[in-house]
Amino acid sequence: MPIQTVASQRLYQQVAGQLGELIRQGEFLPGDRLPPERDLARQLGVSRPTVREAMIALEIAGLVDVRTGSGAYVRKAHSSGVMPFAPPDIGPSPFELVAARRLIEPEVAFTAAGCMHAGVLAGIAETLDLMRAGIDAGQGVQAADRLFHTRIAAATGNTVLSAIVEQLWDSTFEPIFEGLSRRTGLPENQRAALAGHIRIFEALERGDAVGGRDAMRAHLAEVETILMAEDWPAPASAPQSATGTD
Repeated sequence: MPIQTVASQRLYQQVAGQLGELIRQGEFLPGDRLPPERDLARQLGVSRPTVREAMIALEIAGLVDVRTGSGAYVRKAHSSGVMPFAPPDIGPSPFELVAARRLIEPEVAFTAAGCMHAGVLAGIAETLDLMRAGIDAGQGVQAADRLFHTRIAAATGNTVLSAIVEQLWDSTFEPIFEGLSRRTGLPENQRAALAGHIRIFEALERGDAVGGRDAMRAHLAEVETILMAEDWPAPASAPQSATGTD
């Protein structure tokens, strides 16, 4: 037998694969609502964030429809009668990504506070103006959001830190992060994000390293809270099946 490449799967992929196989085997029929997030987490022995990520992966694969405040429902089979398979990799775990940012970026802000000068502050302030303009125009602000964080990292003068923050931010453009953000309403929290940025900027402007670190921690904690919003999972009172799709 020829040697095959060993695939290393992320945890949410393993969960999505197991649930996808149950769907393909007919354990869950088209229109059925999958068990609530908490129940699946307990049965699978994983965290609720992992289950949430798996649901987004299944949705991207075309196996389920995730309905905010109701749950995840099995989609009808394709006209060919063949159910699609979950994608092999749609990006790093969003919750692991935010956890990594919470470890790194507050310390980056702490360090950057001691490196502020008029030119650097003007560059960071410009990203706040870009965010305000984007919000007022009803447009996306992800580019300006990214620029705010990467300019703070660049202000440290440490090219390794700067590259790490850029890499972390690049991962937020992966399908799973975008899917989860959209489902939990993260894009609709733009003004809250801007307010968090302003608090960080004000601390940096004062040269307050501790304040900058604390403000960055609070900002990223808020992002994590939004991604884990309680109204996203299926409530216990939700119907157990539905027909069609939204």
